Amino acid sequence: MTQNTHPTYKDPKPLGNGKVAVVTGASTGIGEATVRRLRESGWTVYAVARRAERLEELARETGASAAPTDITDQAQVDALRDRVLGEQGTVDAILNISGGARGTDTVADAKDEDWQWMYDVNVMGTLRVVRAFLPTLRANGEGTVLNLTSIAAQRAYEGGAGYNAAKYAERAMTEALRLEEAEHNVRVVEVAPGLVHTPEFSLMRLGGDQAAADKIYAGVEKPLSGQDVAEVCAFAVELPHHVDLDTITVKPVAQAAPHKMIRTNN
Repeated sequence: MTQNTHPTYKDPKPLGNGKVAVVTGASTGIGEATVRRLRESGWTVYAVARRAERLEELARETGASAAPTDITDQAQVDALRDRVLGEQGTVDAILNISGGARGTDTVADAKDEDWQWMYDVNVMGTLRVVRAFLPTLRANGEGTVLNLTSIAAQRAYEGGAGYNAAKYAERAMTEALRLEEAEHNVRVVEVAPGLVHTPEFSLMRLGGDQAAADKIYAGVEKPLSGQDVAEVCAFAVELPHHVDLDTITVKPVAQAAPHKMIRTNN
């Protein structure tokens, strides 16, 4: 966990714009940064993740509402929905930032448990959250769903098949959702980041091997940060509702393509 450099939130005043967002994956990385960014512009934000202690710290620092939830558990997702609607009556935006990768095995050496975990979190977790809140987003009249995928959803690579498969599936679900919900005026946005240097993504993928995780970013002068991607997510949901940024691919300049990364000599 990164060292806390953020002040404790002290402003008890009513929020300015009255909009309500649910952000998953909020205990670290892009999700945490997105909670901070939306709170800065006055959203009421429910910060969703499994790790309650991290959410409580984030709540103290930002004024967000900590909402510990395992999105792979339907009952917990339903309880989250009931809480948010009971307290707010509506939701303006759902930002599905939760996700992750496990392993770099080839298809020949794939581990069932790693593939299952990636599918449960990236695909089924996103499905559960979207499905739970869709009636409310429709009733809102100007609801937004933002799903964070990856450039791994656009091009496969060796050793990435499990993550590719999960993110391709999440992207397909997002595209279908856009077609299905346009008649309900629900805006559907996909944000697909490239190389993002966050505290846990590569570390988790590589089984806690810090040295191996560090090599992913070695020599890349300016990879994206969680804050960079959070800024894109916030921009997409804060535009006038009739503007849909549809699919946003965001990469560092050094990453010209998934297969081309500019690295300096170490």
